[in-house]
Amino acid sequence: MRDDSINSNVSGPEDDSPNVRELHTIPSVEVISRAAVMLMSAAAERLGLADEDPDTSPHRDLDEARRLITALAGLITASGEYLGLHAAPLRDGLQSLQKAFREASAVPDPPGQGPGEKYTGPVY
Repeated sequence: MRDDSINSNVSGPEDDSPNVRELHTIPSVEVISRAAVMLMSAAAERLGLADEDPDTSPHRDLDEARRLITALAGLITASGEYLGLHAAPLRDGLQSLQKAFREASAVPDPPGQGPGEKYTGPVY
C-alpha cells in the first residue's frame, strides 16, 4: 500500500510545485546524510556550540546531547558502508561532537563510556 501523503517539504496534498520531492525519489545516501546532519546540528545546539559562550548557553543540555550523539554514532556506524565519500566527513563531525561533549562534562566519562563510544570505540 502506497501512502502519497508522505512527501518531503509538502504543505498539503494540493502542493504540486516542482520543488517538492517525494521520498521514493531521494537516494538513500541523501536521506541518511540529511538525518545525520540534523542529528549533528541538534547535538551541537544541545552542547551550546551555537552560542558565543557554550557554558552559559540557554540551550545547553548534556543529557539531550548524549542521546543525540549516541543516535548519530549508531546511524553512521550502521550505514558507513553505504555513505561512500560522505562517510569520512560525517565521522569527523561525530568525533568532534564526542570530544566537545567530553570537554563540556564536569566529570568526563571514562574512555569508551562516552556518548556513542560503544559504536565508535573510545574517543580521546
